[in-house]
Amino acid sequence: MSEESFTEEYDVIVVGAGFGGPVAARKCALAGLKTLMLERSENVGEKVISGLTIPLYGFLFGPAFIREGNPPIERPVDGIVNYIIKDIDKEDIEIDDTLKIPKPLSPVIAFGFNAYCKPFCEWEARKAIEAGVILRTSTTVTELIKEGDQIIGVITAKGERIKSKIIIDAEGSQGLLAIKASIREKYPPETISLADTYDYEMPKPLIDKIFGHSVWFCWAWDELKLTPPLGFGNGLMLWPYRRSLHFMQDQCLKLKGNIVPNMRKTFDLYHENITTKLPWWKNLVAPHVKLRARMWEGFEIFVGLNPRLRKMKNHGNGILLIGDAAGLESTELCDGVPAAWFSAEIAASVAIEAIKKKDVSEKFLKKYDTLIKSHPLIQWSISGTNRYNLRYAQEKHDLKLLRKYVHAGWGIAAMTHVATPLMKMVLSSLNNDPFLLTKWIKMYCRYYYNWAHERFDFTSKSTGTQPTLKKEAIRFSRAEKIFETVMKILDNTMTWMRRHSPKWIKYFTWSLANSANQMTKLMLPILEPIYIAMLRLMNPISEKLSKKITTFVVNAHPLLFEEQPIMEVSHHG
Repeated sequence: MSEESFTEEYDVIVVGAGFGGPVAARKCALAGLKTLMLERSENVGEKVISGLTIPLYGFLFGPAFIREGNPPIERPVDGIVNYIIKDIDKEDIEIDDTLKIPKPLSPVIAFGFNAYCKPFCEWEARKAIEAGVILRTSTTVTELIKEGDQIIGVITAKGERIKSKIIIDAEGSQGLLAIKASIREKYPPETISLADTYDYEMPKPLIDKIFGHSVWFCWAWDELKLTPPLGFGNGLMLWPYRRSLHFMQDQCLKLKGNIVPNMRKTFDLYHENITTKLPWWKNLVAPHVKLRARMWEGFEIFVGLNPRLRKMKNHGNGILLIGDAAGLESTELCDGVPAAWFSAEIAASVAIEAIKKKDVSEKFLKKYDTLIKSHPLIQWSISGTNRYNLRYAQEKHDLKLLRKYVHAGWGIAAMTHVATPLMKMVLSSLNNDPFLLTKWIKMYCRYYYNWAHERFDFTSKSTGTQPTLKKEAIRFSRAEKIFETVMKILDNTMTWMRRHSPKWIKYFTWSLANSANQMTKLMLPILEPIYIAMLRLMNPISEKLSKKITTFVVNAHPLLFEEQPIMEVSHHG
């Protein structure tokens, strides 16, 4: 094929500007690769206009520019409150709120952060553009260009033929490029969930008072017709944002016995029943909310639990799949953002190395799949079974089983299967960067400060660190100086430990990480009641300390929580 047949030529083409695409594109551009990012929507984030909770591990172990930046967040989340509805007419409802960051750490140290997808994706895209990425919106990739078995470019709906050494597919679960590349097949309907989301406006003081910083989930027996069928979707979730609420229910496109439900009819019924019968919604929320929009969105949910789909490749000759396109949606939290960030960075690193070595073959790119399959958090997130197993509680109408799965998925018992991957990531991350602990602390403080003051990058209230602004020019208070001193002590301590810790300590901590899930499973029945009793006993003191910490963070100078300016410059100059 002649060079003249192409309209343009790039090193990397990233297809999709959702959560993962800009991360991969930005990293490639900063490595000096000529990078093009194509987005089918007119504006970035249009196809993901709803919101979600991004769990803490995405920020802790994800891209440094997000962790050390000022992304738009709508509310810090301290944990999950589960409502197990046994009989709505008798108001027989149990609460499991054990999966929460305890005070005084909460709400500054968060379980995660609620965000609207569109502004967050826009923020990421702007960061990518700053790094040298060329973004082209309203551009749909319709075909891949092949030379033999090698993918060498894309064709757009406008007829453009764009050449590239590597394609990074970040289309999401609805994309077809992976299928056209003969890498994956279309996800079956039983692994796809359709979400029905109501976006309500509500005054911030009321949201603060009623919901605080928690996400609320509702689980109910199918015959009550309050939430979607157990084990075939999410049930019902309620996310509080800054001045709005998301009321979301979803279920798989196909249920047991190949039943295809009438989504519109059943969702309307569920919404009507629960909003007129659920006491806290009827009494506390309904009088104060105003419906702003209703949205429908599909996403994969159980792809990772399908053995055949799970074994499929996420790479080919000249192409890598990331995020939802690779089936990396979390089965438990139904949140693919962390996995999208992780896989995007891994894909970019492999792409950079492949181009440098002039080998973009499937054989070389196989290392991407190897790295994905060895990533503790990615593999944990796509393999959790508690949400799926809820169907068995319904089949037997077994309340004990329902409590068990809710507690293990969205209660403190979640630590019985997440402790090991979390601990492994903490150890490996701190080994690579001993200053990461203080970066995490500053991130949490900065994010809370930003939330309190509505201060984010690219907003009129943004006052981010500038290269000309130095800490020495600021007169910090005594408390602020103490904070800075503590951060320096932590940095020095972590650096010393990294250099001088005996090998047996490292061996012991890694052994502890490997057995953390099993140890938690054994010890939790004993420790959980003690832990809950201590929280209640310490609550008056914890509340006061929490208020002092939040007051300090909110009133501190924002420069105190900033990292040194990240002077990343594209090699293109």
